Amino acid sequence: QAKRQGKAPTTQAGAFVREEMEHAKRGKHPVKSRKQAIAIGLSKARRAGVKLPPPKTRHQAQREYRKAA
Repeated sequence: QAKRQGKAPTTQAGAFVREEMEHAKRGKHPVKSRKQAIAIGLSKARRAGVKLPPPKTRHQAQREYRKAA
């Protein structure tokens, strides 16, 4: 929905990160840190097609980024 409204990619990804943080808080995902929950949310956003730049060291994220293009 945010993509259709022309929002920035970081705004689009924010919804995925918020959802993941909520899951971590409720205990639905056994994450060890907040950073890990953010990384999971960003990964889900990339898989959903949000045009986020991949981390420099992650080949899987780079493939998802190219696939989202």
